[in-house]
Amino acid sequence: MLTAMKVIRIIGFAALLGLVVILANCGGDEPDTQGSVLNIGLITEPESLDAHKARSIQAADVLRDIGEGLLSYSPTGELVPGAAASWQVSEDGLRYTFKIRENARWSNGDAVTASHFAFGFERLVNPETAAFYAGFLADIKNVEAPDEQTLLISLERPTPYLLSLLTHPATFPMHPGSLAEHGDDFARPGKLLSNGAYVLDDWVPGSVITLRRNEQYWNNSATAIDEVRHHLLTQEMTQLARYRAGEIDITGSVPPDSFQQVKEELGEQLHVAPYLGVYYYGFNLTKPPFKDNPRLRQALSMAIDRDLLVQKVTGRGELPAYSWVPPGVENYQPTLLSYAPMTQQERNAVARQLYKEAGYSDENPLKFELRYNTSDSQRRVAVAVQAMWKDVLGAEATLINEEFQVLIANVRKRELTQVFRSSWIGDYNDAHTFLSVLQQDSPANQPAYASKEFDSLMSLAADQVDLDRRRLYLEEAERLLLADHAVIPIYFYVSKHLVSPRIDGWGDNVLDYHYSQHLSLKAAE
Repeated sequence: MLTAMKVIRIIGFAALLGLVVILANCGGDEPDTQGSVLNIGLITEPESLDAHKARSIQAADVLRDIGEGLLSYSPTGELVPGAAASWQVSEDGLRYTFKIRENARWSNGDAVTASHFAFGFERLVNPETAAFYAGFLADIKNVEAPDEQTLLISLERPTPYLLSLLTHPATFPMHPGSLAEHGDDFARPGKLLSNGAYVLDDWVPGSVITLRRNEQYWNNSATAIDEVRHHLLTQEMTQLARYRAGEIDITGSVPPDSFQQVKEELGEQLHVAPYLGVYYYGFNLTKPPFKDNPRLRQALSMAIDRDLLVQKVTGRGELPAYSWVPPGVENYQPTLLSYAPMTQQERNAVARQLYKEAGYSDENPLKFELRYNTSDSQRRVAVAVQAMWKDVLGAEATLINEEFQVLIANVRKRELTQVFRSSWIGDYNDAHTFLSVLQQDSPANQPAYASKEFDSLMSLAADQVDLDRRRLYLEEAERLLLADHAVIPIYFYVSKHLVSPRIDGWGDNVLDYHYSQHLSLKAAE
């Protein structure tokens, strides 16, 4: 019996999940587009395939092919059993009992056991691991494995989104023997043991990651594709060219400048769907002019014509953001900014009055810096917003583009930064993944928003077993956050992929999760 494990409370810093960009040169390997080989375009190279060290979206995409958590998702985003065949939740929501499949196997034939999940949890929260997502298990009190098929998880407080968390690669099981034998090299081709549908066969840095079918996988008989190749193509135009040539089956994105042409020419092959992610501008709330000045923050927010931005500047189906939590979150109705029902002309008039009340005018214009990470798409948005602030208010924003890591460092220091570009991508389908970002003790709280009332509402929500009552507290917390104008939500992301007509089984979903094991390839005509 595994002794009860007290999980160390560490709040993970996941705010940059949707922002991590690791540049890699395009590879030259020509993909085999015949037979049961699936070719996928990755826009950045995974920084690691150690599930506890990985942090980027692209790494998670590959890891979901290789590993499997207690639960998984269907093609259209419904929670389904994964390595656990079933589970039960106590009435007070504090105890979860999972039954591991008896036929679950690692790629070397070893049985996948409850203790392997417990071992993975222990490694995840161990400070020596320095895991990016250690905070995922912050509300777990104990983990026990009384037998090979039974995993018991006890919580400090109700965590309704726990099941969603348990689909994330950071919560996948770990094989103790593999780590003992290979140490930090365990996540390399030929060494990484898999409990998922595919095994890591090869990884040519800057070129391609090759996965092959895991014959030991419990559901191998339902896997249709024998080999998956994730091609590292950092340029969206390169991905589009190789898609048009039939060399990749799924693109990671679609170039902004080619979007309308692609939409017209490729029709149903273009998949644009709602996505749990918000693009926003944050204020440095620790210093003037934005500290203790909600009128000024509201004026800048109202002067941004979000509808014009998504139609003319981003132009790939994005939705204007008038809330912090995106639409599509389960059991939640986002609260809207108070001025959402107004026309832009009406907003501009109110914004000018607020700007004046904050002490600024044509004779005394607000002058500040807007920082964004170096990127053509970020620049286009920044230039457009800069013009709106100037035209509506007379405010003068100086644009400063910085490399991503420099921007993040400056935002954290809160010395130079005044207004900055950022985004937040939901780690699970629950409003908590967005609202918790702005709790005072969250490392993801980039603006340094501090509200005792907001934190109190979040704590009240966290203590609720009644999901409807919990939702009301969360909605009230969002209402307060928006009234304080701690951030400027600008637009909600959408997922954008080109998917070859020869693929069956693709499903659009708000998490943009697509498991290769759900897909199949039509026979060539």
